[in-house]
This record gives sequence, C-alpha cells and structure tokens, in this order.
Amino acid sequence: MKSLTIFLFLMLVPCFCLSQMKTGTFADLEIQQKVNPKPVIIHLYTSWCSVCKMEAFQLKKDKDLIELLNENFYVISFDAENMKEKITFQGREFTYLPNGNSGIHELALALSKNKDQPVYPLWIILDKDGNLIEYHEGLYTPEKMKKKLGEIFDF
Repeated sequence: MKSLTIFLFLMLVPCFCLSQMKTGTFADLEIQQKVNPKPVIIHLYTSWCSVCKMEAFQLKKDKDLIELLNENFYVISFDAENMKEKITFQGREFTYLPNGNSGIHELALALSKNKDQPVYPLWIILDKDGNLIEYHEGLYTPEKMKKKLGEIFDF
C-alpha cells in the first residue's frame, strides 16, 4: 500500500508543476518583444505585504488564469523594495533608492500613480507596444483579472 501511495504521489507531482506562472525579467522582455510581441503584465509587490501573499496564493490555484497568462502575455513579477539591480525599461534606466535599512526601486515609483508610496500589490497591463491599458492597485482576484482581460483582449 505504501509503495502505491508513493507511486501515485510521484505521478501527480508533474501535474502541480505544470500550473506555474511563467515570469520573466525586464531584460528578457526587451528581447522577447522583438521576437514575439505580446501584451505585458507587470506585478509589483513587496515581501512584507500580506495582501500580496494572499493574492499570490489565490493566483497559483487558478490553473485557467495561469494558462491564459502563460499563453498570451509576458508577466514580470517585481519586488519593489528588494530588487536592487539597475533596470532598463522603455529606454530609461532605473536604480534602487536606499533609505536607511530599506528602500524602493525607482521603477516602482515611475510605474505607480502614487509617487510618494506605491500601493501594493500593483498590476500594470501594457499592450504589445508598451501603452498602458490597465492600472490596478490592491487585491486583484483571479475572477476579476480574467474578466478584465477578457474585456480588454476578447478572450
């Protein structure tokens, strides 16, 4: 019986791995857009944000949304306060701005409508040409995201 349980577990593990959202970097994005232009979804979050953690858990459970995102978009998940590398995006360079023991990335401030303190999580959807289509601050449930993407892109 124990060997059957282990066998079934090993058979099911690949199924769980298939439902992971593919995310990239801003450096990858520039190359990918030249080869195969797609709309872009930028997800800004922080490691301390409880709403961000709850949202990530909900998104990982929605296989239909993950499949939709993986097939039709480039997705970039961006930790606004822990990313310390220089980023080039839309022809501009952005750097990390330290502030004592913490800090924030300039790109997070540039993407946010609230320039003093962005609201997390923050979702930005750009068309394949880099034009803003959707800006969403706060929790974005899988249901609301699928509905909005369907309205915008006729999915």
